[in-house]
Amino acid sequence: MLEIKNIHKSFGKNEILKGVDLKIDKGDVVVILGPSGSGKTTLLRCINFLERADQGTASFGELNVDLKTASKKDILAIRKKTAFVFQNYNLFNNKTALENVAEGLIIGRKIPKAEAYEISKKALDKVGLSEKYDSYPSQLSGGQQQRVGIARAVALNPDIILFDEPTSALDPELVGEVLQVMKDIAKEGTTMLVVTHEMGFAKDVANKVIFMDGGNIVEEGTPHEIFVTPKEERTQRFLRRVLPGEFDFDI
Repeated sequence: MLEIKNIHKSFGKNEILKGVDLKIDKGDVVVILGPSGSGKTTLLRCINFLERADQGTASFGELNVDLKTASKKDILAIRKKTAFVFQNYNLFNNKTALENVAEGLIIGRKIPKAEAYEISKKALDKVGLSEKYDSYPSQLSGGQQQRVGIARAVALNPDIILFDEPTSALDPELVGEVLQVMKDIAKEGTTMLVVTHEMGFAKDVANKVIFMDGGNIVEEGTPHEIFVTPKEERTQRFLRRVLPGEFDFDI
């Protein structure tokens, strides 16, 4: 469904992505793991043109796009197939939960307001916020705000949802409610590409796990292959650090 080839991205002299290839099939839940600065978020942002890649191509079904030279029409076509869930919610503080979800439908998709509101209500219901249509972000917890962000993505009915560390800004006690919503969406067959530090989610929900470091994909495989029988020494060291005492790899 989505195939990325040879993505390169630098900021000044700092090379963040060094030729990344990635293939995602319909219905996949792909989790990207890796240390800070490994290029995970930049990869997501290049896919959705929140950053312009220096090199690389993206194939989205029959749509083939050069990521460096893509036209506005190409970018719009890609964005219509994707939705992005941000680390820090990115909600409009002066709009209610319902208005935040409906905004992209009305402005971006040109859907009539009444229809957009009905779609938005169903999306908010799906993430457990049927009582919060008229609440402003300041009246919601961090977990609820992120669930509004997920509802906003779901309402767009995209081919794939990109999640950029969706729980990293949350207090620990609020992480579970957001992960549960993501699990529920995954069970419905939603295609997802998720950058996260939540190892439990990766093990339980993903069908493919990717480990990145230094702007490259070091290793990829099933959750069992990555968490139980990782082949690369760098992957093993990372898992020892983030899951101390849980594994004893032979290097």
